[in-house]
Amino acid sequence: MSTIIGAETTTKVEARPRGKMIAYWTVTLLLAAAVMLSGIGQLMQLGGNIELVTNLGYPIYVLTILGIWKVLGAIAVVVPGFPRLKEWVHAGIFFLMTGAALSHMFANDYGDYGFYIILPLSYAALNIASWALRPKSRML
Repeated sequence: MSTIIGAETTTKVEARPRGKMIAYWTVTLLLAAAVMLSGIGQLMQLGGNIELVTNLGYPIYVLTILGIWKVLGAIAVVVPGFPRLKEWVHAGIFFLMTGAALSHMFANDYGDYGFYIILPLSYAALNIASWALRPKSRML
């Protein structure tokens, strides 16, 4: 009878709280869905997007540019890998949404109960939460 004595190999498994992972995916999927739907609406020029943009003094073609960026950003946030791209997407969404809120404020176009300010700022908050809750594999 032979005895094999070997070194134990241990793998350090990073335990991540399940609640934090659920929170990350909930917030990230909600953000991606909101940005995707917004981008599609802008590309199709639905739901008063033309009036919204013209009231701010922007040309109509801005809808196409923003719509493409939003759709691509929503996809990039949820696909696996590409941590640097995800960092850029989170920065872009933050600047896009805070810029939208500021554009409405400067144009005195608040909407009913400040909706045109509150909605983009809530998207920016979702974006910050998604970024803050991201797993180690998505960090640089």
